[in-house]
Amino acid sequence: MDDYASLEKQARGRIAAAGDLAALEALRVQYLGKQGSVSGLLKTLGAMAPDERQAKGPAIQALRQAVADALAERKEAMEAAELEARLAAETLDLSLPAPEAPKGSVHPVSQVMDELAEIFADMGFAVASGPEIEDEWHNFTALNMPESHPARAMHDTFYFPAEVDEPSGIEMGRMLLRTHTSPVQVRTMMSQGAPVRIIAPGRVYRSDSDATHTPMFHQVEGLVIDRGIHLGHLKWTLETFLKAFFEREDIVLRLRPSYFPFTEPSVEADVGFALESGRRVLGGSGDEPGHGWMELLGSGMVNRRVIESCNLDPDEWQGFAFGVGVDRLAMLKYGMDDLRAFFDGDVRWLRHYGFSPFDQPTLSAGVGARA
Repeated sequence: MDDYASLEKQARGRIAAAGDLAALEALRVQYLGKQGSVSGLLKTLGAMAPDERQAKGPAIQALRQAVADALAERKEAMEAAELEARLAAETLDLSLPAPEAPKGSVHPVSQVMDELAEIFADMGFAVASGPEIEDEWHNFTALNMPESHPARAMHDTFYFPAEVDEPSGIEMGRMLLRTHTSPVQVRTMMSQGAPVRIIAPGRVYRSDSDATHTPMFHQVEGLVIDRGIHLGHLKWTLETFLKAFFEREDIVLRLRPSYFPFTEPSVEADVGFALESGRRVLGGSGDEPGHGWMELLGSGMVNRRVIESCNLDPDEWQGFAFGVGVDRLAMLKYGMDDLRAFFDGDVRWLRHYGFSPFDQPTLSAGVGARA
């Protein structure tokens, strides 16, 4: 036992005298490493008789723990002293300019959403939101989409596994990732009644992927419900929005008959463009030489059945709705040619197309001012 006490005293002395972390590590290996002296004592326990092991085992374990604690305490003290010395030596001249530091940027989708909110707020629209995980009734049925409508197909919609009521075995309504932000319109009409004037920006999901489509993208929809609303109000709203968004007064809008289950009548909104250096630039009449028409968004007067589904009287309340892809608007305005790049997370792309977080869109300064 005296040998163990002597070894502990010797180890503590050498540990206390260690001049740096390298010397301390060498002592750790010498005592507690695989070939260390204390580790060697631990290995002898297996060859001892039970009585001898019972007598010497606790003493050897205590020796090992004492050496380990001494090493840890000395290491902690040396690291603290090293940090103190470094802090005392380092100085910071606060009179010098701040060093150039990496800075983040606002993603084009976020920028465009802010621009849309600013423009429509000036026209009296509020911003509404809703869940991205929806049920079939809000996403399809309330919007006058029959059970056989192609949009309900599995190849267009991301469905969750159907839940089954255990006692009856009846399949309950399926949940899905919303395919548009139109359910927000339904929820708003049902919760707030009329009149309503909102835009609903947000993420939507469809099973599609190529240069101009991604499984997840961003959409903004607008809804106005009031008395005496007609198609002229829709056209004025879209023209005012597009002129403010693209910051051009020569935007020419053409409404073309179309079909959507939730609007009647339904119209596609086309915008005139001209080709400049092989790129489409919005502005001017699409019927002029060298010009054309670009389909931009879908819209129409809200179908009577949708208004009834939201517990409103369609003879008293009328309205219009429209929807457009936020990513598509960003591509047109800021000259991007591949939608997939929006979600790649490429720092070079973000640095090139990103916006300064201090450059907030305002109508007075220009909603699209770049930093």
